[in-house]
Amino acid sequence: MHKRMTITLDEPVYEGLCRVVSQRQRSQFIEDLLRPKVMGDALDDGYRAMAADKTRETEAVEWCNALAGDMANEAR
Repeated sequence: MHKRMTITLDEPVYEGLCRVVSQRQRSQFIEDLLRPKVMGDALDDGYRAMAADKTRETEAVEWCNALAGDMANEAR
């Protein structure tokens, strides 16, 4: 669920944001910058745990290879 908020920025910062990011992408841009600062390492820890699970990694590689094979067969 998304929440709406109002923030205050220094005018040069706001103008720079407007130059760099389109109006439709500003929320996602700000969220992407904030997420690592406010969510901690939980996501990184989760990815590390998944990568350490050799059975899961093997199954994922097999699934990707099968999908690539399916895509190659569709192209013919």
